[in-house]
Amino acid sequence: MRIPLPNERSANCEPSTTWSLRDRTLSFGKEPLLMGILNVTPDSFSDGGNFYTVQSAVDRAKQIEDEGAGILDLGGESTRPYSLPVDTEEELKRVVPILEKLQGKIAIPISIDTTKSEVAAAAMELGASIINDVSGLEADPRMVEVAVDFGAGVCAMHRKGTPQTMQDNPQYDDVVEEILSYLRATKTRLIGCGISPEKICLDPGIGFGKTHEHNLQLLQHAVRFHETECPILVGHSRKGFIAKILGNKDLPRTMGTVGVSMALALQRIQILRIHDVAEHRQAIQCFIASLTNSSQP
Repeated sequence: MRIPLPNERSANCEPSTTWSLRDRTLSFGKEPLLMGILNVTPDSFSDGGNFYTVQSAVDRAKQIEDEGAGILDLGGESTRPYSLPVDTEEELKRVVPILEKLQGKIAIPISIDTTKSEVAAAAMELGASIINDVSGLEADPRMVEVAVDFGAGVCAMHRKGTPQTMQDNPQYDDVVEEILSYLRATKTRLIGCGISPEKICLDPGIGFGKTHEHNLQLLQHAVRFHETECPILVGHSRKGFIAKILGNKDLPRTMGTVGVSMALALQRIQILRIHDVAEHRQAIQCFIASLTNSSQP
């Protein structure tokens, strides 16, 4: 089967080219921007416990920047299927010391991956620019207020249910159309609450209340999400559907993740949330150069 090139793919509008954050505006060009994941949790599905001390997390944050990430995404609570929630005090204990240590140490914007407004506000006070909320800014009624007060960039994700229930037989009549409709409605809701449209990024939520087939449909039709007229973020890194494609849950999933990232780059998805920054940076640079006959980003 011949793989369609970017100019053969279509959506009802052109991909967004900028995202306005609290303290800067990100511009999107030929290459997707890489959001490097830093989980400071004991139980995240892929790297839980790896960066659980303050110094190891700070070292990893610097490495993520050095490897070429455009955003650092810091999270203190696992959202993997069937994970247990942590209380606000524990989440603050995990992320605040790291944010304090990172002040003035990295130049890329910091995103706080949380559904709790108190955690988001504390992160903003310590220099974060983005609120990345897997509940679509719905789990905590005060989250929108925090985003407005600080002028934060926001990333709102679709999920069906909670981590404790989302993989219990999720069903859709048309997964692409239903999630596209949700993301459009979420954008409208956030604007109605006072968040400027240029500050909104949207995420279809790969693996959050979706079966293997749902995930593949969303990835195959990711270009449709440009119809929201917002930047699109996809978080597919090392997830279970990759192991299912490969037919072996014990295989490393880095190169499988890179393969999916190339398919998303073809569809001009603006932001890829990934663990393996260096590998993605090299692959994307060479991939884009081979399509455009240019080695310049």
